[in-house]
Amino acid sequence: MNFSDLNALGKKRKPFLFISDFKAKKLEVFFLDELEKEDIEFKIDESYLHDNHESFLQKEPINFDAYKNKFDKVQEKIKKGETYILNLTQPTKIKTPLTLKEIYTRANAHYKLRFKDEFVCFSPEKFIQIEDDTIHTFPMKGTIDAGIKNAREKILADTKEMAEHIMVVDLLRNDLSIVATNVKVEDFRFITQIEAGERKLLQVSSHISGRVTKNWHERVGTILEALLPAGSISGAPKKSTLEIIEEIEDYERGYFSGVFGVYDGEKLDSGVMIRFIEKTNNGYLYKSGGGITLDSNALSEYNELNDKIYLP
Repeated sequence: MNFSDLNALGKKRKPFLFISDFKAKKLEVFFLDELEKEDIEFKIDESYLHDNHESFLQKEPINFDAYKNKFDKVQEKIKKGETYILNLTQPTKIKTPLTLKEIYTRANAHYKLRFKDEFVCFSPEKFIQIEDDTIHTFPMKGTIDAGIKNAREKILADTKEMAEHIMVVDLLRNDLSIVATNVKVEDFRFITQIEAGERKLLQVSSHISGRVTKNWHERVGTILEALLPAGSISGAPKKSTLEIIEEIEDYERGYFSGVFGVYDGEKLDSGVMIRFIEKTNNGYLYKSGGGITLDSNALSEYNELNDKIYLP
């Protein structure tokens, strides 16, 4: 099935779950009554109650020098003007006694998905929501340990974080303008708290909205395809940045940093698949990363990549 097929389902108001890889080249679509048979679980819950648990994850961090080599290549591309912000990600080996199903059950997140015995994600980040002819997106960019003194004030006053966030908001505003009118930033740089294993993180987000036509249901696939890959986990300008990601990351993201969501016949809700564990023949991989700009520091970005490896 491809994205254009979703238009036909939307026209019939037929509910479905969709799962897209990062490149928007692989699309899985399932009717909601098929999920148990397909061994797929998902949950979208804005107001979930956090349940404390042990992390159960042991990290085997990638070598800093190897990471810095890729970081430096990104910096060279930025200096040449080929990208302004690029989300650099890498896979990290982890060990855990838990199965993917057990990881899915324990994880606390707004967006949770277990795809068979292949991967699980537990994401705090929305992609797009469409309801009542209005489309919303909520890019996340900027994270700080909530335990740091005056953490909220520090993250909001950080000029590097501000510049990075502005670039992503501008990218997402432009993306929404492809499929919507009257695009505007509803809320700029608001703070949410995320449970990150044994720690708490403060995450900076913005809210952007626009108006879609009343027949958006029969264009739902077209809208999704036009907005992918998600700007918050690729970069800007999107086209050249995606080419650089392909060149420098040197591994396959697959479904990591893709999106999944549900269309219920009336509205669409979807999340970006960050906080992602994949099962391979050689064990589990946890894929993570962060946005790189000209002002980024290699060690700080390396630490952020590792800090994002947790079971919430």
